[in-house]
Amino acid sequence: MSSTANAAIPLEDTWVDVLHKARRGQELSEGDLAERSGLTREEVLSLLGGVLIPAHLQRAAGALGLDAKRLLEMAEGKYHPGPLDLPEGMVMFTSDWSDMQVHSYLAWDNATREAVAFDTGADASGMLDFLQTQQLKLRLLLLTHGHGDHLFDLDRILEKTGAEAWIGEGEGVSGIATFTPGKEFHVGNLLISTRLTKGHAAGGITYVLRGLKGPVAVVGDALFAGSMGGPMVSYADCLRTNREEILTLPPETILCPGHGPLTTVALEREHNPFFPTLL
Repeated sequence: MSSTANAAIPLEDTWVDVLHKARRGQELSEGDLAERSGLTREEVLSLLGGVLIPAHLQRAAGALGLDAKRLLEMAEGKYHPGPLDLPEGMVMFTSDWSDMQVHSYLAWDNATREAVAFDTGADASGMLDFLQTQQLKLRLLLLTHGHGDHLFDLDRILEKTGAEAWIGEGEGVSGIATFTPGKEFHVGNLLISTRLTKGHAAGGITYVLRGLKGPVAVVGDALFAGSMGGPMVSYADCLRTNREEILTLPPETILCPGHGPLTTVALEREHNPFFPTLL
């Protein structure tokens, strides 16, 4: 994928999505948000419906613990990670899942031609073709979490490649080996460390790769450019583990999400409205 292609991928979430995720994550009704923010219920409903009034946005963001300046930046179309390239030896694949697109990733050691895949997406045809044309041997398939769009083509990949599949122990998908976060994997000269980034999923894992020409982290749905995955398990855990396990990585680390464009630690520390204060 070229850097130009990354610039063309829209953000996964809009500013309205961010507001809804923060409100639902804190189990607040529209009336609760109105009371907290000092807005009327009608003003809150209008804002959540996509009508941008900056003063109302500022109040709602403050009540939800979001960074109002960053959220307004998103609302005005002023934030996107822009052109970004994966380092040599790593590629992204995109497939359609219902009304959205989902990413999977492949990294390899040029010397041994051994490869590791991260998630499968909805259709692994592109990945399987790439493995064949580049004469790569897939050794491992590492899953960020157990949601259907991230492992839909699991059986086909395993049948075609004979790779070993692993997932974090908190997910417990039938037939897939599990590991305790902190485990390290090796594929050729690649070292892959594992960090627990739960909240969107009970056992969500971020995989940090070393051995390429720059640091990379495959974050699944834990973090998106300008947002994060929906707090399906725990909003507090989403915030805490993203802060502690992803946003403490070196600033130049390229973050590979399950949806939306690539981003970096530095960009998300500066622009993500969910994290107005960091460690």
